[in-house]
Amino acid sequence: MPKPLTILALDTCTETCSAALTSNGNVFSLIADAPREHSQRILPMVDEVLAQAKVTLGDVDMIAYGRGPGSFTGIRICTSMTQGLALGLDLPVIGISTLAAMAQLAITEQGATQILCCIDARMKEVYWGQYIAKDGIATLVGEEHVSAPEAIELILDTQQNISVCGTGFEAYPQLLTIAPHMTPCIEATYPDAKAMLVLAQQGHQQGLHTTVDELSPVYLRDTVTWKKLPGRE
Repeated sequence: MPKPLTILALDTCTETCSAALTSNGNVFSLIADAPREHSQRILPMVDEVLAQAKVTLGDVDMIAYGRGPGSFTGIRICTSMTQGLALGLDLPVIGISTLAAMAQLAITEQGATQILCCIDARMKEVYWGQYIAKDGIATLVGEEHVSAPEAIELILDTQQNISVCGTGFEAYPQLLTIAPHMTPCIEATYPDAKAMLVLAQQGHQQGLHTTVDELSPVYLRDTVTWKKLPGRE
């Protein structure tokens, strides 16, 4: 049996920043609610989880990073920190959706089977995605979107319970009425790097990891805005 991967995960895409590490079957993690201190906090948190596991960055096989959607500044911090950590050791990297990380947290914390994740994107819009639990893994249904809250269209089974998580439901509480059976998952209000670890493991098995030069943040709003501009090809 091959040795389990040692994976380092970090996320700074929303109001919280977090770091986590899986090593020899153990998980070490830290999370902090520090919306304006991500660039100062994340590297010491990485150092702390490495120290807790008694490993060095040289022992890490892959780095998972929060790729967005979320705060533009937070996404840039996460990608630049990942580049700095991975570049010197030529470590492979894998981007994990912040929405998927929240959905995975809802699965592990609440036993959720259907999840609607919704992050307040400001400008009267939300980032959102729909997920189902497939063999315990958050699996995207459809695509990730950015839209006005009222434009959310559910393709989940609305006759069954839907777990909901994210700041979008605090900003737009009317979203809690779009289906008859919706249960908030407070533990998954924000993404957490520890939930990224299982998604990173699966992504590695599927060959989704890349070199650090191919690191790909996802802003969503940039793409949608570009598509809406008239006269652009």
